[in-house]
Amino acid sequence: MGLMDVIANHGYAVTAMVMFLAALGLPLPMSITLLAAGAASQHGLKLTMVAAVAWIAAVLGDTLLYFGGRYTGWWLLSGMCRVSLNPEQCIFSSAGYFYRRGQKTLLFAKFIPGLGAMAAPLAGALNMKLWRFLRLDALGALIYCSLWLAIGFRFSGFLREIAEWIGRVSHAALFLLLLLGFGYALALIVFTMRAQRYRGIDRITADNLYERLQSITPDRLVIIADVRSHGYYDPGMQRIKNSIRVEPHRLKEELIALREFMVPECEIYLYCSCLRDTTSVRVAHMLMQENCHTQVITGGMKAWVKAGGDVEMVPATDMQHLPRFD
Repeated sequence: MGLMDVIANHGYAVTAMVMFLAALGLPLPMSITLLAAGAASQHGLKLTMVAAVAWIAAVLGDTLLYFGGRYTGWWLLSGMCRVSLNPEQCIFSSAGYFYRRGQKTLLFAKFIPGLGAMAAPLAGALNMKLWRFLRLDALGALIYCSLWLAIGFRFSGFLREIAEWIGRVSHAALFLLLLLGFGYALALIVFTMRAQRYRGIDRITADNLYERLQSITPDRLVIIADVRSHGYYDPGMQRIKNSIRVEPHRLKEELIALREFMVPECEIYLYCSCLRDTTSVRVAHMLMQENCHTQVITGGMKAWVKAGGDVEMVPATDMQHLPRFD
């Protein structure tokens, strides 16, 4: 039984479930479900009813994430991006839309992969008023649902032909899926092999660095570089005390400034807050190619705080504030 048959028999419940769970961040095909529901509206389902069900489910899921962002701040956002190699970039790329477009981001968020699930908790974290969020999010969800349902309704015959064709070539489709799976596995192997070049990067635990700093002599120059993505910061963001900012996306320019501090006896340590220290390792590798030896602090900022290291507030000059919708 294909998706269109499932929608035809259980259209309202399936559409509501997919829209609700997708709004909560699960990787479910919202647009395909709406297309199938629109097509099924030619054969049994009521278009207005399925549109209402899809719209209410999407807004309800978004509202739950809004409150999650409102009361947990960036903790929820970090959790949603935990599977990303660079959680900061996952958050900041979505936050960039709010920085450039403001509240109107909610009107088109669902059309942009990744942003759809992040927009609602970001709106909450940025303190957008509930009534304003509901108005904009409801309008954005209405536009999204209406557009895909209308396309499915208008081209229902064409979509059914495609579904029937897929059914006839199911073996070919299975072969294609296997081929895609093989390609994914090959890409993963290539990625792993490329990652081997980072095996030579020296690391140091936060505990060992903390102990070293307690015993180091004043004449020894130590640089602790914060290589987190500094484009945006949650208010109250902290960094390791006396660390300096090194923007990973402007490394060549930053290296020129960094060399002014460097002497042969200089020690340079890098830290970030990424999964597996991704950014720190990448920056360390690039600096190594420039004959600049560094060590990565394993576990980054979180490990440093756990080790009892001193921290300080990020200077205002290093911050680019996101809008706060007070």
